[in-house]
Amino acid sequence: MEFSLSSFDGAMPVEVTIDEDNGRYMIRKSDTSGEFFNTPNELIQWVKSHFREDEFCHPQEFHGMLDRLAEYEMKDV
Repeated sequence: MEFSLSSFDGAMPVEVTIDEDNGRYMIRKSDTSGEFFNTPNELIQWVKSHFREDEFCHPQEFHGMLDRLAEYEMKDV
């Protein structure tokens, strides 16, 4: 599962990746720095704590990502 969100603070989109097959759970921020996680749940909690709707050009894409991440969390329970 991958998401690409346009943000106001950089030319590069924010990339959120949950790749179970290869064990990759990471975020590339608009400034091209990144965050890496050991589990998908760590990534999801980081997103909820650090990203806000008003940072993104298309809030509906941000909410769509949050909805998909919530579904992912529910299937993992």
